[in-house]
Amino acid sequence: MRIAIGCDHRGLDLKQFIIKLLNQTEHSYEDFGSYTADPVDYPDIARKVAEEVAGGDFDRGILICDTGIGMSIAANKVKGIRAALCYDVFTAQRARQHTDANILCLGTRQTEDTVREIVEVFLNTQFEGGRHQRRVDKIKVMEEIT
Repeated sequence: MRIAIGCDHRGLDLKQFIIKLLNQTEHSYEDFGSYTADPVDYPDIARKVAEEVAGGDFDRGILICDTGIGMSIAANKVKGIRAALCYDVFTAQRARQHTDANILCLGTRQTEDTVREIVEVFLNTQFEGGRHQRRVDKIKVMEEIT
């Protein structure tokens, strides 16, 4: 699986930790910034990652900012993106199973153990389809209207 990853300046340390996790798997990744602790505008990073995932160059994305909220809002403005702010294993699992979320958004105020579990579940959980596919299809119709 190919993963697009990005963060703002506040998410830099957590992004580096997640990259270490990804290096221990068979997944490949590309880092879309930020690369320093200098302030950046999170929508710029969210857009890069979201466009890469929506364009099909990457299977999933991971975005990190202080709370994960801004990244989630910004990424969801890109057609074809279903970015989910996950704060525990349950929300990561449901994001994949029920909404076929393609970008994981994280805040920085979680333990490394929690983040490890969330990332693992998000990357390894399959979409259930069935009744959930009907709902995802309705979301796709909404994207066409706006």
